Amino acid sequence: MALTIFPGSAVRVVNAADTYYGFEGQVQRITDGHAAVTFEGGNWTKIVTFRLAELELAS
Repeated sequence: MALTIFPGSAVRVVNAADTYYGFEGQVQRITDGHAAVTFEGGNWTKIVTFRLAELELAS
């Protein structure tokens, strides 16, 4: 059974060809099969859009 990704979910990038591979962030919004994910670290915040297939729920 696949778990559904919702806004507010913690996710990990699983596309090994992506610059953000292995990064974990929080889903901000989902539209048309894509999710906007926020990554934060120190004094920076970045929001990046991914296809849902490129993400998995973080443990």
